[in-house]
Amino acid sequence: MTTAKTITVFAALASALLSTSTADANQNRYSASDIQQSIIGRRIYLAVPLGGEFPLNYRPNGQVDGSGEALGLGRLAKPTDTGRWWIDGDRLCQKFTSWYKGEPMCFELERISDSKLKWTRNNGQTGTARIGSAL
Repeated sequence: MTTAKTITVFAALASALLSTSTADANQNRYSASDIQQSIIGRRIYLAVPLGGEFPLNYRPNGQVDGSGEALGLGRLAKPTDTGRWWIDGDRLCQKFTSWYKGEPMCFELERISDSKLKWTRNNGQTGTARIGSAL
């Protein structure tokens, strides 16, 4: 096989692999309907880098609240806060009263398993969370 044909075959193979992984990722991405059915009305536990989980409650009335008291957040910041959540397209958005200086943020969610997800914040930060029980 000539070098040009080898490069062409390699490029086609790489393109096919990339489009397959993108399609797989899109199949696992939460839609607005998925967010409404799987997240709203539940406690979501954000994985914390040094271990532990940070619970957030996504209430059906549009309120989100959380407490970092079990993680000892009271020593560093306000341990509890409340705010509002909403769905924008296929993203879950929230704005707390004081956490994150009250700035709104939105997340794309990707299914890892039935009870675990990956989140990507609009600033590029990522993490994982566990879907807990209904509120």
